[in-house]
Amino acid sequence: MSKIDELLVYVARLVESGRSNQMSLTVVIGGAVITGRLAPEAVWRQRVSEVLADSDRLAEFSVAFAAEGGEEPPTHLHFHMARILQGTTAIPETGGMYRVSIADVSAWTIGDVTYSDH
Repeated sequence: MSKIDELLVYVARLVESGRSNQMSLTVVIGGAVITGRLAPEAVWRQRVSEVLADSDRLAEFSVAFAAEGGEEPPTHLHFHMARILQGTTAIPETGGMYRVSIADVSAWTIGDVTYSDH
């Protein structure tokens, strides 16, 4: 995006303020479609840190995510339970944790896009 969408920044700010962690959003970034729920950065970092801490191979990286975050105004969206949509497939099927730059969002819509094989 050549100019950051102030409405999207405002939505991110509301999520960061703790008013909502239930905001479903779908974004297009570099041709990829990512859909899921937004989380405040602190919640997102904590969850990523916990997942890494439980890993035998990646536990040492958990400290990087346990550090304080929170840019003002928000510069990134923090997705949880998110999927990258490709054709008729969602990757991963169960949802993942994604951090995307608001400046890279070329399109967005409210809501979580799902697929139906029927």
